[in-house]
Amino acid sequence: MKKQWWHKKVAYQIYPKSFMDTNHDGIGDLKGIIEKIDYLSWLGIDLIWISPIFKSPMVDNGYDISDYYAIDESFGTMEEFDELLRVTKEKKMEVILDLVINHCSSEHVWFQKAVEDPEGYFGKFFYIKETCDGNPPNNWRSYFGGSAWEKLPGHEHKYYLHSFAKEQPDLNWENKELREELFKMVNWWLEKGIAGFRIDAIMNIKKDLTFANLEPDGPDGMGVICHSMDKAEGIGDFLTELKVRCFEPHDALTVGEVFLRKTDELKDFIGVNGYFSTMFDFVPSHLNRSGVGFHEYLTVSFKTWRDSIFQTQKDTYDFAFEANILENHDEPRGANLYIPEGEAYFYSLSALATISILLRGLPFLYQGQELGMTNSIWDSVEEFNDIGTIDQFHYMMQCGLSEEEALKHCSSASRDNSRTPMQWDTSEYAGFSTVKPWIKVNPNYVDINVEKQKEEYGSLLNFYKRLIAFRKAEEYVDLFTYGKLEETYLEEETIFAYFRELEDQKVLLISNFSSKETKLLLNEKVEDVIFVNYEKVTFVGNQLLLKPYETIVVKVLED
Repeated sequence: MKKQWWHKKVAYQIYPKSFMDTNHDGIGDLKGIIEKIDYLSWLGIDLIWISPIFKSPMVDNGYDISDYYAIDESFGTMEEFDELLRVTKEKKMEVILDLVINHCSSEHVWFQKAVEDPEGYFGKFFYIKETCDGNPPNNWRSYFGGSAWEKLPGHEHKYYLHSFAKEQPDLNWENKELREELFKMVNWWLEKGIAGFRIDAIMNIKKDLTFANLEPDGPDGMGVICHSMDKAEGIGDFLTELKVRCFEPHDALTVGEVFLRKTDELKDFIGVNGYFSTMFDFVPSHLNRSGVGFHEYLTVSFKTWRDSIFQTQKDTYDFAFEANILENHDEPRGANLYIPEGEAYFYSLSALATISILLRGLPFLYQGQELGMTNSIWDSVEEFNDIGTIDQFHYMMQCGLSEEEALKHCSSASRDNSRTPMQWDTSEYAGFSTVKPWIKVNPNYVDINVEKQKEEYGSLLNFYKRLIAFRKAEEYVDLFTYGKLEETYLEEETIFAYFRELEDQKVLLISNFSSKETKLLLNEKVEDVIFVNYEKVTFVGNQLLLKPYETIVVKVLED
């Protein structure tokens, strides 16, 4: 595998609306990111992914873009963004932005002109269909619920397609002129000095052009739009053109939000010859997904979770890295998703961190993950901001759940859990703002915050700092970047263990991912213990006595 400039980096996702507010309006901003660059540098971060900061009516918190060339005034100005680029480069850090090109905002000038003249030049930038009976063209359900078709304003029998909210009309990638506009915009940002993009919802750009009905999967008689993509062919042509026209000339890092992939297609998507540099490994975080509603989510066993991670490692070893994540802006907090209820404390969270950060691949942290931020407490549906969560609440009521039951499921599964303000200190509003934020602050900020954990040597924050430094240490950075990963001790019920090996270096990670003590008879000869999450490691001969969630990394002697 060809070595790339980004391979030894550690990345951090910033959700700007919730990161740091400096102009006292309850919304995070670019100056807030600039103010906290020293914190990220101290933590050991090399690469920052910033969720959308473009001009937007904020129906979907910036993922509905009305001007790709402008910074939304709620976040600041283009001059402030340029200052952010300058400051990060001084710190030897790089910035990647969100690339949202499956859809735009209904307030974008392209869509406004399409409404004026659906048959004209800009009308062909979108999927606009006419029906005779006054009903939508088919039964596709949008990701946010309800029909994926909305009546075109001022046109009684014309509908436009939106995979997400009705304010996010899908762009017609079949149209060459549309693609040229997008390529021009992508190159403009790369020439400005960003290092690349995280690419949003990209699998949706190729449609089933037969627009055939889907098998209904809910009481509304609709089928979720993602299933229509099973019939869509030719996405590779679009993605290859995007890569050749934009990404390759700038040596850009591109991280695809890719779902519905097949193992035999991985080489098409990532690696030297792939459409993208890498893509997120969403398999572990989506193992609980079953059916359409939050109430249909499953409880995932430890073994299923562990084995899914090992399978991804096997699938990509020869040719590419994936981007490893525990959290992002579209998921509940990892402390709740991966750790049994009531067991999220230092040792379990540090075990989860070590397992993830030392995997082969590009590690991504999400803001607050390094503190062990958790899901919030939600007292009513009115407290949620996310349109997807609000739709889920009403969908579950439609399915027969009580209001109390629907709220409980939303509270555990809503992506608003990851969007509550970053918890900086114990002052009002967690030090995020001096005024009431756009979304509620998690009340546990008085115990979980940067200020408190930075001062405490044994905190999770300082553990993450040491862990990142360990991964990037001169002695180990090549091993943890390029070394082979091989799973072991799979027969053990609570053990997550793997080797990392490169040339004459070999280490073994062992984690007792359980609230109970256990014993493990080692098959290897241990040369040295090099990383721990407990102060003391207990060996009895070749037997390891592991405390709850104890996680160690040892050097292994070769026979």
